[in-house]
Amino acid sequence: MEALLQAIYDGIIDGNKDQVTAKVQEALDNGLPPETILNQGMVAAMAEVGRLFEEGEYFVPEMLVAARAMQAGLALLKPKLVQADVKAAGKVVAGTVKGDLHDIGKNLVCMMLEGASFEIIDLGSDVSPERFVEAVQAYQADIVAMSALLTTTMPNMKVTIDALKAAGLRDKVKVMVGGAPVTPEFAREIGADGTAPDASQAVTLAKSLIGA
Repeated sequence: MEALLQAIYDGIIDGNKDQVTAKVQEALDNGLPPETILNQGMVAAMAEVGRLFEEGEYFVPEMLVAARAMQAGLALLKPKLVQADVKAAGKVVAGTVKGDLHDIGKNLVCMMLEGASFEIIDLGSDVSPERFVEAVQAYQADIVAMSALLTTTMPNMKVTIDALKAAGLRDKVKVMVGGAPVTPEFAREIGADGTAPDASQAVTLAKSLIGA
């Protein structure tokens, strides 16, 4: 069993999608609990990918292939986790703000958060404040994660936070913001709970915001 978990872990680190799916299936067939596969195989591997990224050994392409390998395994695991009633670390509504079509950074953050066992509601790009508010209400989200890559669309982060306030939801969710032009100062000015410079640190931030 240890060998199977190690193979899943290694497959994610190497970005080997086929190995991950094969070994996750094998682990399930051998009766390994889905939660064990998730935590010891996948979450542990994605944490290591994050560490390698921060050490400068991995870059965005390596991070992406690792995250895609993890997602392939997670697709097999999800139905089993639901059956086993395994609770997600938290629910995150994510999206790139209105007027902004850039989604690579946001997608990577979603993948990394999913790898840390958060449930992700990805609204895509060009997301209006109203849609963020609707999703928070519908899914009872713990965190709203907003991304912007253009300085011209950054103000829509504040508009969205104001919309959450107007809907009486601001106290119920944590708001994290990110994207190349976003600074900690800007995050504070608009009333967000935090920002992260990259996908790896976004996971650390999300965990700290919900006290995980």
